[in-house]
Amino acid sequence: QVHLVESGGGLVQAGGSLRVSCAASVSIFSINAMGWYRQAPGKQRELVATISRGGNTNYADPVKGRFTISRDNAKNTVYLQMVSLKPEDTAVYYCLARTTLYDYWGQGTQVTVSS
Repeated sequence: QVHLVESGGGLVQAGGSLRVSCAASVSIFSINAMGWYRQAPGKQRELVATISRGGNTNYADPVKGRFTISRDNAKNTVYLQMVSLKPEDTAVYYCLARTTLYDYWGQGTQVTVSS
């Protein structure tokens, strides 16, 4: 069982920056991949970024060059640094832990970007 708690969301103006964090209840060193997804009102949940156990990263096209995913194994925490935020980045951001058997999700943190 993996318990994930996101934090760091909030309200920011367009062009601003924000960092969201995801703290895991277990060592993330052994988790195959960690990631961030987001869901805007009326839309499906979509991939934002993932990072593998080996540190390989993958980004959705809309966020490439603006968002950076990283992990701190010592703190069992994954981060998503977001810069040059746009109103269309407004969504609830969810943390994902992908193990061999299950996907675990956090409760989400709201990010709102005002124009």
